[in-house]
Order: sequence, then structure tokens, then C-alpha cells
Amino acid sequence: MTQFRPTRFEVLPTIIKNLLIINGLVFLAQNTFAGPTSSFSFEDYFALHAWQSSLYKPWQLITHMFLHGDFGHILGNMFALWMFGSILENVWGPKRFLLFYFLCGVGAAVIHLLILSYQLIPLTNEYEQLLRLSKSNAPGFSDAVLVFSKAHDIPLTRILAENKVSLDTPGLAPQLMDLITTYHNKMISTATLGASGAVFGILIAFVYLFPNTYIYIYFLFPIKAKWLGIFYFAFELYKAIQNSAGDNVARWAHVGGAIVGFVLVYIWNKRNRQPFA
Repeated sequence: MTQFRPTRFEVLPTIIKNLLIINGLVFLAQNTFAGPTSSFSFEDYFALHAWQSSLYKPWQLITHMFLHGDFGHILGNMFALWMFGSILENVWGPKRFLLFYFLCGVGAAVIHLLILSYQLIPLTNEYEQLLRLSKSNAPGFSDAVLVFSKAHDIPLTRILAENKVSLDTPGLAPQLMDLITTYHNKMISTATLGASGAVFGILIAFVYLFPNTYIYIYFLFPIKAKWLGIFYFAFELYKAIQNSAGDNVARWAHVGGAIVGFVLVYIWNKRNRQPFA
């Protein structure tokens, strides 16, 4: 099958409709309970956190898929979910599509956490070394803090100047360690949220099943699905490997969702299973 014509298909099938509603309601709840005066944080409880973080909970592998950072984030994900997911649900049926959606989302989360845990190893090792130096009152502690702050762009010099102290100030070690601990905990507790991993799996499945279907970029520029899929995946993989500073997008979750989606649709299509409903 290389071409898709949407006649006889539901424009808004059951699972897609319910996913859109649930994501919309959760986004509304996120913004309702957001703010410094709120005693409950959706992100702390339901967004995905690194295994090293005290905020990590197993259910976050699923719940993070229903949270989004801002309106543009949820709009882009939900539009792609409807655009490509509606077709897949019509082809596969609701049960298989829902299974595919969650497998891609959870698979993307696991791959993201594996990469994240590997990336956090140097930070954790450096932090533990500083902790040992601090507890033993070693003479090289101040120099190690300075090296750590420069490596991680912590404005230590400015902080010391604002408090009118220096690294040689007696009794400063506990405060310096508190500063490093705050930074370390913040880094390992960074939240990951959004349905992007599952959506990338859906996109890749669509590309695999309907490679020659034209997709209109900004509703104006036609491009075959296979070229769009290849370019988009290559771009995300490049950005993930590059790991640019300041990039707050979970690129490996995108790549992971695409990989899981491809493996699933390849196996299902190869075995020529009939959709179960």
C-alpha cells in the first residue's frame, strides 16, 4: 500500500477523540493548579523524571504523555496525533492503535531515561567527589568547587561578590556545598513531558505504511511522507547526538518513539496480522 485516500474513513475516530479530550483537560488542570501559591505540582508528580531523582515514580512512564509545557506544545502534538493517528486507527482499529500509542510512548520514555542516566553520570560523579571533599575538610575543596562551577556555568564569582565573601572565607564550605547540591538536584530532577514520543511513533508508522502519500507543509508545499519522515528523523537524531546546550527538547524521546514505532509496524506488517477490534 503506497497511497492513502481517506474516503470511507472516520475523520475523528474514537481513540483519537478521547486522547484529544484527555490531553486538553489535563492541560487545563495543569494551568489551573500552576503558580507559586499552588500546593500541588502536576509536573512533580506526573511528568517524567530521571531514575536518579527523588521525584521519579514508575507511573510517570505513562502520565508524562498527557502533560504539555505550553499551548504551542500541546497544539503541535495534538494536531499531528489527529493528522496521522486518525488514519492509523481507521486502518488498525481502536484496540491495536491504542496499544501502539502507549507502547511508543513508554518505549520513548525508557530510551530517553537510559540516555539521560548515562549523560548524568559525570555530573553525579563530580557531585559525589565534592561531597567527599566537603565532609573530610580537604584543602582542595574550594578549588574543586570553582572548577565545578565553571564547568557547569554556575555564576559562582557573582554569587560570592553579591554576598561579599570569597572562596577563602572561613566556614564557607557548607554554604558552597548547599549551592552545589541545589544545582545537582535541579539538574537530575528536570521534568520531561509531552506526547511527542508516541506521536513520533505514529508518524513513522504512517510513513512506513503510506510512503508516497503527499503531506502539505503549512498547507502549501507538497512533500511525500517518506521524505518528510526521513528528514525529520535525521534532524532529530542529529540534534540528539549534538546535545546542544540550551536545547530543552527531549530529542532522544523523539528518536526512541520513532524507533519503537518502526519496529512495531514492521513486525505487524510483516506478519500481516488483521487489526483486532
